[in-house]
Amino acid sequence: MADHQKLRVHPMEGEAAAPPTTPLVPPGSSRSEKGIPLHHPPLLRSVPAVYPKPQKRSCCCKCMCWTISLFFLLLLILAASVGILYLVFKPKLPDYSVDTLRISDLRLNFDMSLYAKFDVKITANNPNKKIGIYYEKGGKLSVWYTNTRLCEGSLPQFYQGHQNKTVLNVSLSGQVQSGSTLMTALQQQQQTGRIPLDLKVHAPIAIKLGRLKLMKVRVLGECMLVVDSLSSNNLISIKASNCRFRMKL
Repeated sequence: MADHQKLRVHPMEGEAAAPPTTPLVPPGSSRSEKGIPLHHPPLLRSVPAVYPKPQKRSCCCKCMCWTISLFFLLLLILAASVGILYLVFKPKLPDYSVDTLRISDLRLNFDMSLYAKFDVKITANNPNKKIGIYYEKGGKLSVWYTNTRLCEGSLPQFYQGHQNKTVLNVSLSGQVQSGSTLMTALQQQQQTGRIPLDLKVHAPIAIKLGRLKLMKVRVLGECMLVVDSLSSNNLISIKASNCRFRMKL
């Protein structure tokens, strides 16, 4: 026997030889020619890109909704405030009455224009218990006959307190072109003893609530008068008077 004899192992009788081992191949891979498993990358499915929609429209809608809501809220607050003021102060329109009417001058000029000068005494009444009235500049009082203005005068500026009556003496004057026809109509009407005249009031006023002076409004009034005569320098009798008034912003 040699010193370095190779050791050989023989299988025992009846014992089957072990099958050759093979390397594990993961699913989805294949072998190369040398038996080395090859790995393939997984298949990727193409997915369409989803981009976020712009938010400008939604922002504009929110802004409009907030603006409209705020507007209606302000209207509601204003209406509630007006309602509370109305219940507390119970405002009433001022009214006027014509006390006397005197014609100082009514004549035809050489150019056939009609000149008229009236003196009117009226009483302005403030029926409110908690509201004062400022009569502002620009108030007018005028006398009309059949849609023709005969004369006009200015109302004075003054303050009228609560439940106060103020007597005003107003001088009115005016000139009408082509007055001969108008003068003839007035003379014919005077023969009946009933001459219709229309006295109009235009008074810009400011209302005082407590210590607050509110915005200006206009009082528009109209008094339908029936007088007996248009004789100059005579006190004219007012046979009928019907007045109505309204307020305008």
